[in-house]
Order: sequence, then C-alpha cells, then structure tokens
Amino acid sequence: MYKKVSVMGGGLATIVLLCLTGGAMVAQAEDPYLFFTWNVTQATISPLGVPQKGILINGQFPGPTINSTSNNNVVVNVFNYLDEPFLITWSGIQQRKNSWQDGTLGTMCPIAPGKNYTYHFQVKDQIGSYFYYPTTSTHRAAGGFGGLHVNSRLLIPVPYADPEDDYTVLIGDWYSKSYTQLKSFLDSGRALGRPDGVLINGKSGKGKDKDKDEPLFTMKPGKTYKYRVCNVGMKNSLNFRIQDHPLKLVEMEGSHTVQNIYKSLDVHVGQCYSVLVTADQAPKDYYVVASTRFTKEVLTATGIIRYTNGKGPASPVLPPAPDGWAWSLNQFRSFRWNLTASAARPNPQGSYHYGQINITRTIKLVNSAHRKGDKVTYAINGVSHVNPTTPLKLAEYFQAADKVFQYNLIPDEPQATVDEPKTAANVLNVTFRTYVEIILENHEKSIQSWNLDGYSFFAVAIEPGRWTPEKRKNYNLLDAVSRHTIQVFPKSWAAIMLTFDNAGMWNLRSEILENRYLGQELYISVLSPERSLRDEYNIPDNTQLCGVVTGLPNPPPYTI
Repeated sequence: MYKKVSVMGGGLATIVLLCLTGGAMVAQAEDPYLFFTWNVTQATISPLGVPQKGILINGQFPGPTINSTSNNNVVVNVFNYLDEPFLITWSGIQQRKNSWQDGTLGTMCPIAPGKNYTYHFQVKDQIGSYFYYPTTSTHRAAGGFGGLHVNSRLLIPVPYADPEDDYTVLIGDWYSKSYTQLKSFLDSGRALGRPDGVLINGKSGKGKDKDKDEPLFTMKPGKTYKYRVCNVGMKNSLNFRIQDHPLKLVEMEGSHTVQNIYKSLDVHVGQCYSVLVTADQAPKDYYVVASTRFTKEVLTATGIIRYTNGKGPASPVLPPAPDGWAWSLNQFRSFRWNLTASAARPNPQGSYHYGQINITRTIKLVNSAHRKGDKVTYAINGVSHVNPTTPLKLAEYFQAADKVFQYNLIPDEPQATVDEPKTAANVLNVTFRTYVEIILENHEKSIQSWNLDGYSFFAVAIEPGRWTPEKRKNYNLLDAVSRHTIQVFPKSWAAIMLTFDNAGMWNLRSEILENRYLGQELYISVLSPERSLRDEYNIPDNTQLCGVVTGLPNPPPYTI
C-alpha cells in the first residue's frame, strides 16, 4: 500500500510513493510544455508608408503571441539570422530563481549572428498580460516584439466571466528611420526627437491601411471581449480608447484590479492593461484609438472594430483624449488591487499586509541627463551604466566579479547634483529576503517609466515634488496594485515596496529607449547565502559563455 506525496519545484513535480511498509518508489510528472521555434530575420517593412529595415519573427511584424497557462514550461528556440547579436526579454515574467533566462545583457551573452539559443522558463501563477521585446542595441525600434499571455488554470477562477474572445493590442510610437539610423543618432550625441507616428498591432490606420478598411477586431452583438493593451513603444505615453465603448479594467501586469470603468486609459511605455468591452452599441464599425500624451503635436493611430452584423462605417469624430498629466496621476490613484479575487496573486513575500512589514532599507534613485561636447549620457545617481563584455550574472557565478564590475558604486541617498556622471557597470547589492523601499525621483521635464525584472512591487505612491520621509503618510498601504512598471511624471517621484526574495541578477531600467541605451539602467544582485536549489536554479547546460568566463570550468552545482 502506498501514500502519494508531491514535491514541487522548477516546473517538475516529483511524486514520491511512500510504501507504508517502509519502501519508496519515485515517479516524475512535469507541468505542460509549450515549444516554439522562432526565426529572427530582417526585412523591409512600411508601417508608416516609408520603407525601412524591420525585425521579424517567423516573418511576422509584430511577432507571434505566446498564449500560455500558469505553470506552463515555455521553451523558445531563437535562431538569430540578423548580422548582429540579439536577445529577447520576457517583460514582467518573474523568472523565479531563474535570472539565467531573463534575456538582458547583464544576465546572458547575446545570441551571435547565425547562432541559436533555447530559452526555457516557467510562467508560474502570474495570470495576466505581458509582452516580449529585444534588449540589444536599438532593436526595439525595428520590431521583434509580441504579446505574451498567462491564462488561469481551471482550478484558479478569475473574477469575471470568460470573454467571448481575447485580443492582443500592441500600441506604441514609431520612427520611420531604421533602427541603425537611430543608433547612429544616439552614438553621435543626437536625440531621437519626436516619433513619426503611432502603431496599433503594426498598423497606423492611415494611408493604405485606411483605404483597405479591414477590421483589426470583430465583435458579436451582446458579447463581452477582453482586450490586452500593452505600450510596446519607445518614448511616448499613449492614451487608449474605443469609440462609444467604456473600458472595464480587470487586470494590470499580473494583478487583478478593482473593476472600475474608464472612458480611456493612459498606458505608459512598458505597461500592460486588460479591459473588458461589451458589444452593446448600434451594429456598425467603431474606431479603437491610441494617441500620444504630453506632446506638443498629438500623433494618433486608429483601427476598426467591426460588429459581425455591422451596417455602417465608423464615425469620423474620434473621442477626445484627456489633457495634462494631472489627469493621468489621478487615474493612477484610482487603480486598486482586487483583494477579494480568489486567483493567485504575484505576492512572493507571502503576506497581503504589505503595509505592515518593516522597511529594512530605503534606496532613492534619481535619473539625470548630461551633455559634454557631442556626448550625451543618462544616469542613475550619477552613474551611467555600460554593459561589460562579460554578463554580470556570469561574472558573479564564476566568481570573477572583481574582474568585471564593482558593487554599490551609487549611494542609497544620491548627491544633490552631479556635474559629470561616472560611466561603469552599475550594480547594487541587496540582501536576500529583505523588505526594501525604492524611491524613483524624476528631476527632468519629461515623463519617465521604470521596469524591474524578477519581481512585482507595490506601487504605493506617485506625487509631484521631491520625496521626504514625511511623504510616507500619503502611501497606499492597503490595496496598491502589485506590478512591474511604474511611471514618474516630470518633477515628481514614485515609491515602490517589495521583498527581494528572488535570487539572481535583476535589471531595473528606464523603458524609454533613448535613456536606457545611453545608460539609464542598473542591475540588482540578490545573492542567497547558500548555493541551494531552494533559492536558485543551476546554470543551464546550454548557457553561452563570453568575456572573461569563456572556457572556465563550472563551479560546483547548487544542491538542496
């Protein structure tokens, strides 16, 4: 007679059959696998009517959508047919214990031209909407991005009825110049300037696109649909809205939200929202609209939503966008975490009472821009990050960190002013499992958007002015949304709180392409005191080595 015991971890469930008479028998059962083969190529595209070099995945722009279910193992074999190195990051996927697969230059060697690399990661219980994109060079300005869905398992109900269909809406600003031209601008000290347009799923809704009058989405009368809206752009916050149709917000970057109704949503660079839309209007066409915010000249893209029994064109009168960033700040304050939902929450510290956990460290990060001659750099606390030829994670793992970078170049409390930033690999060391408050302070005149890999954090406040400890009395310590990106308005600050319980090397970056490319990012090293599989997975067998670790023997593997 046997008693079954399950031991979970790393996508593998070990079923141990304990014999009641003293023996044991072990069987293995794994969570489901999804396999993808992606060919990354360069081709001519014309999303704004101007031919330019684009990056396609399996011939698609945007790339294919990954539709997964929580706890799925996702295996993506990426073949790089470009003439330069390439990497993809899976923005918002926490990669628990697995920064090896994060797809940033601080954790992985890029995939060389003509080579391939197979990513293998598990999506865990992060039910929500995400996207992937290139982290190398200025490749994000050419494509290589696409949607990534994590759906709920049947055992975990979501707090709304199943929609009739599920649509991916990738919105973003776009330049008609090639990514190589944009790179040469930045390398020579020129700014990227104003984008040339806005795209919705790779189309602008103007010119030839408009003449074809083909719908991006269709809806059956009376049915409700989920729209997963992500800003995959490079610079501009965008306002998203649908003609005559309110938006019911249900999810944000892996967290179920209180289901407020909005006429429109400001989606800042790198952010994703899921909304429910019901087809309850007159049967005809309607425009879905994405337009730039906080810009002198408003750029707009449109797409058509068609009722299946539609009998007329969409009205040419587009719903107006809001004005000013105060409106956007107030909308942020209206977002609330759904504390009554039964679905899993991205809450690795194990307590929903995040506001009652003692803060062990406060880190203030101030972004800044600098020009010296024809050189422009962006910095965090006076350090402009450069990626060494050896990925930081590999240098640390092979115990060669002292040959590649220095920890903690920046202080937790930055200097008041920095005349000239230091150029170096910017790596913070954070103690494993400590609860940390991070203040993101923006002294610039343009909006900032930040993303942290490996975690969800509680976005407890955004306010104008400078942060002081007295500002903590204004924090939302009850139901702030747990998410992985946050915007910081001009001359404002934002506060986030999280437990650093995910061992690895994790990227905190500006989502503004120009800023990140020119140094506005850093890495956070979270080391477990034990080399244990309980805290971090072993280095994958297929890991590519480069820089000073090339040819070095692997250190002893982690064990339980």
